[in-house]
Amino acid sequence: MKKLIILAIGLAMACNSSQTTVSDGDKNAVNKSTNSPKTFGETITESELKDHLYTYASDEFEGRETGQPGQKKAVEYLKAQYEKMGIPAAQKNGDYFQKVPLQVSQLPVGSLTVDGKEYPLGESFLTFSKAQGTFNEIVYAGYGIEEGRYSDYKNLDVKDKVILIKSGEPLDANGNYLLSGSTEKSIWSNMSESLGKRLELATSKGAKGILYYDESNFSRFKSRFKWMESNDNGRMELAKDDSDGFFNFLINSTLAKAILPTVVSDHKPRKLNKKITIDVESDNDEISSENVVAVLKGSEKPDEYVVISSHLDHIGITADGEINNGADDDGSGTVALLEIAQAFKKAADAGKGPRRSIVFLHVTGEEKGLLGSQYYTDVDPIFPLENTVANLNIDMIGRIDPKRDGERNYIYLIGSDKLSTDLHELSEEVNNKYTQITLDYTYNDENDPNRFYYRSDHYNFAKNNIPIIFYFNGTHDDYHRPGDTPDKINYDLLENRTRLVFYTAWEVANRDQRVVVDKASK
Repeated sequence: MKKLIILAIGLAMACNSSQTTVSDGDKNAVNKSTNSPKTFGETITESELKDHLYTYASDEFEGRETGQPGQKKAVEYLKAQYEKMGIPAAQKNGDYFQKVPLQVSQLPVGSLTVDGKEYPLGESFLTFSKAQGTFNEIVYAGYGIEEGRYSDYKNLDVKDKVILIKSGEPLDANGNYLLSGSTEKSIWSNMSESLGKRLELATSKGAKGILYYDESNFSRFKSRFKWMESNDNGRMELAKDDSDGFFNFLINSTLAKAILPTVVSDHKPRKLNKKITIDVESDNDEISSENVVAVLKGSEKPDEYVVISSHLDHIGITADGEINNGADDDGSGTVALLEIAQAFKKAADAGKGPRRSIVFLHVTGEEKGLLGSQYYTDVDPIFPLENTVANLNIDMIGRIDPKRDGERNYIYLIGSDKLSTDLHELSEEVNNKYTQITLDYTYNDENDPNRFYYRSDHYNFAKNNIPIIFYFNGTHDDYHRPGDTPDKINYDLLENRTRLVFYTAWEVANRDQRVVVDKASK
């Protein structure tokens, strides 16, 4: 699981408590077929999970650092397992490896000048973007929002211009948020989600670059920038074509007020007679990596897809040579996915194959910012996202959270109700019927300071309005440390949790109607 570094402005630009109620009225909540999945779910065993994990999280795999030799061994291992099971590759060319082009952006150097005054990179502004150019004006676009009848871009021409926007969202005369008409904030106040929306909107308007003023988040990103500067550490990202020259900078109050002194209280979009010169340079190193993707075609609805995912990478070897084996993170999810695939294949061989297609997606680059899943959803979805019914994502399910009170047979569920009441109720009923695990929704809270909902690969599906469930055991003292080894895994819990994911996928794949999205994000 990746550490929480929100992907902002090119700088790192990545139901409270337990719920047990289930609707009695949803006739599709659990498939009523007499073909019980228990016969196949029980083929998922402690011993096989353990055999896989002692190999996958061994020293031989060198911590599975993205793009490094250990990660290459990992993908070959996964490919061999799918070939052995007789589950074909997802890509039409028969290749299990979906190439994910990555690059390491070296920390850039440079400055920008406003009306003759120079501001050095790393002090008043932060970015990983290379940018050059001189502009005779800056366009102030307020909050940079366009939704419904509200638009900060109304009557503004921003094509090939540098625009200044600020965080937050507009309030009405009564102090209510204009977009919601109440005291409830909208998605535009959520840093993790709104920045991407602002960038997408600005680029669609033809902007050349963005100066994003967010004083509340600037200091922590500056700390991260300084750490990377002192450690000579670049940032991994999806390789991109920089020929269009688009840039995005996070700026502080000093620079924002140099451009517009009343930026905090002034919400009126307009052109500003400010000359800005930008001179920021950066070099990139290319990295080769890949997702591993297999598919079991559905018997009745082969063009509808249930994606089960886990990340195959980890953080490699420490500076002093210790191997971070990543048995829990995310060796546990990886081997669980292999066992789930085997159970579905056994069912198919017995004539009980899933009605919908099951996609087994092992993604790379999760530890670097959810890059493999971002590539799958945003760049090259092997199967259409509009035909993707749900994503069940497994990231760390082999240990026990030492901070949690209560019985050990639990799992944290995150996101099951964010987009689909239907999926949430199905999940609850499946667990009650088959596995009887305590489903803990502590981290499903919108106000969870850990923000786990945004920190694993399911999020790239969720942002595309695909219902998701994230299965997670919580962190522990060995998280992202050499102590995360296979001998510390609770294999009985791993077995039961894996079976829960299998049974849930079974019901989603075999019900008459696809799960309904009734809470689509704005």
